[in-house]
Amino acid sequence: MSNKVIHAIYNDDDVLMDAVKQTRAAHHHIEEVYTPFPVHGLDKAMGLAPTRIAICAFIYGIIGLSVATALMNFIMIQDWPQDIGGKPSFSYIDNMPAFVPIMFELTVFFAAHLMVITFYMRSKLWPFKQAENPDVRTTDDHFLMEVGIHGNEEELVSFFTSTGAVEVKVVEKH
Repeated sequence: MSNKVIHAIYNDDDVLMDAVKQTRAAHHHIEEVYTPFPVHGLDKAMGLAPTRIAICAFIYGIIGLSVATALMNFIMIQDWPQDIGGKPSFSYIDNMPAFVPIMFELTVFFAAHLMVITFYMRSKLWPFKQAENPDVRTTDDHFLMEVGIHGNEEELVSFFTSTGAVEVKVVEKH
């Protein structure tokens, strides 16, 4: 089975947005779009689902807050209680106002670090991973739309030429 794709290359982000909308309207499946900078509204035009990273951030923040609470309760109340400034050390609730900065910092620490790890795992950006950029010009000033071929190849090439592509290539994808 052949894994042929079309690489339609554009030199303007507005032309790319129009081409993405036309491609979706023609019911062609867009595999990927490579751009040198973020294009506002491209994810919505491609029909991508909204990200759930905010949900992960909230969960990771709750984990950080829980770890901070458990850690401070163990260290400052149970394991090594100290009389600091005459405050009683037998109750976590009585000392909690002094622990708020630590709880805030660990909440932010856990949320930030675990979100970065989640992002890298979700996008499969492993250390020493080879770049998957199909055309070096997409890191400078061109935009590339990759569309799978599931039918007439010549018809698709003429379709993408009509959308304003400056170059249309049929490539074997591995």
